[in-house]
Amino acid sequence: MPVLRKRRLWAGVAMAALALSFAGTGQASAADINNAKNAGFESGLTNWTCTAGSGTTVSSPVHGGASALKGTPAGQDNAQCSESVAVKPNSTYTLSAWVQGGYSYLGVTGTGTTDVSTWTPDTTSWKQLSTTFTTGSSTTSVSVYTHGWYGQAAYYADDISVYGPDGGGGSDPAPTVPATPTGLTVPSTTSSSVSLAWSAVSGATGYNVYSSGTKITAVTGTSATITGLTASTSYSFQVTATNSAGESGKSTAVTGTTTATGGGGSGSLPKHAVTGYWQNFNNGATVQKLSAVSSQYDIIAVAFADATSTPGAVSFTLDSAGLGGYTVDQFKADIAAKHAAGKKVVISIGGQNGTISVSDSTSATNFANSVYSLMQTYGFDGVDIDLENGINATYMSQALRSLSSKAGSSLVITMAPQTIDMQSTSNAYFQTALNVKDILTVVNMQYYNSGTMLGCDGKVYGQGTVDFLTALACIQLQGGLSPSQVGLGLPASTSAAGSGYVSPTIVNNALDCLTAGTNCGTFKPSKTYPDLRGAMTWSTNWDAAAGSSWSNSVGAHVHALP
Repeated sequence: MPVLRKRRLWAGVAMAALALSFAGTGQASAADINNAKNAGFESGLTNWTCTAGSGTTVSSPVHGGASALKGTPAGQDNAQCSESVAVKPNSTYTLSAWVQGGYSYLGVTGTGTTDVSTWTPDTTSWKQLSTTFTTGSSTTSVSVYTHGWYGQAAYYADDISVYGPDGGGGSDPAPTVPATPTGLTVPSTTSSSVSLAWSAVSGATGYNVYSSGTKITAVTGTSATITGLTASTSYSFQVTATNSAGESGKSTAVTGTTTATGGGGSGSLPKHAVTGYWQNFNNGATVQKLSAVSSQYDIIAVAFADATSTPGAVSFTLDSAGLGGYTVDQFKADIAAKHAAGKKVVISIGGQNGTISVSDSTSATNFANSVYSLMQTYGFDGVDIDLENGINATYMSQALRSLSSKAGSSLVITMAPQTIDMQSTSNAYFQTALNVKDILTVVNMQYYNSGTMLGCDGKVYGQGTVDFLTALACIQLQGGLSPSQVGLGLPASTSAAGSGYVSPTIVNNALDCLTAGTNCGTFKPSKTYPDLRGAMTWSTNWDAAAGSSWSNSVGAHVHALP
């Protein structure tokens, strides 16, 4: 996709190893407490000081409670946030914190003995850092800190603990067992999954989901999608709320019944469908929540997943700050609401700046496992392959088949190759599409930012015309893809792409030409394809910025096709 966007890039920064010094831990006593104040950042940055204004509190992601610390390194500042903690002399303490995001460090100074620290490279989920220190004979306070690393992505920290003898400075109130969750519902189902949602419980740091009395998963938000289920089968679900004090009672049970088996990766999609990319960043287009995306869109591709340090693996971080405070829980709830409205939401891999590489069996496995994990976490229905920097047909096909074996027949797989990628069945992208044809939903080739290309008749066509759309789509239709697996990808406005924008009328004429043989240009296909899937646009945000003129016109036209 032709955009500039925020990304967490693997910078390969060389760093000196930090020596970890561990004192004897001893036996915890009944008087031991967490001496850190505002340890969960529920009171903003009270008691904490962050360098160069680098710290703030956020509502997502959080490990526990309603807030967490976000530290953003910039220039020569590593986003250090610190707190002075009262301690007892000659005492041993365990220092710990939960971290996520970019490089994260945790340490303590002023111990009077050996100051210690620990760290972790970037992580896409919460990870606990922990170390111990012993105070000197006259030490009554220490400075506890956390920070990121220069040039790296923002880090998040939550639930800081300085556990040991009471230093006299007081501590945060001890948590109590949370109340039993209420409002458990089943917003949507597929042939192999059931989506659940419930009301938040005050003081809860997580939730357990049970099926027929057996715990099947644990989540931090107020929704979950249970996958790997059998079609046309009823399942009973309950949830509990948890925190460090314990687990609540089980909620009232609800029943979710999976639908009949779908096929071909299409699930419950309409015969003719419209795909739109939703921007998880602000680049000047209208900032949207998923709930604001037009109902004309049948498939919403969330752009984009991020590369990680693990070959082939991807992660996803909602740009809450860039999207006006959009929280992960709201995002998940909006996905569930789209499901309830019969829509599909997939995670898009790649984009113009995407650097994900699947080039061997290990990276293929990592890709499948990480995408499936995102599907379970957020409720995504599948994956969109938008890799514009090369693709390995053998191992991407392997990765997609592995993902299909995990997700089941309702998996949605879409692709958005460039025009050059689909000129011949010998091209890797085209090979991949054919390799996974039995589980492929649709290929929405990008008919923009392109030079002149050959049509299926061997003639050269320039972008911006009905002929360019129809003669190039013909290559895919004659090359082995089913008509239901072919869509036309166009920008929603002149601002959405560097070149190749055409009016909705041109798109509609091309759809008519391919499906019914009418409104063609000089090129007319040798046969019609009434089962053609539909159209795609970059992006729902640029469409909204242009008054939804693209979706109102093309969307209505696609859905009116016979």
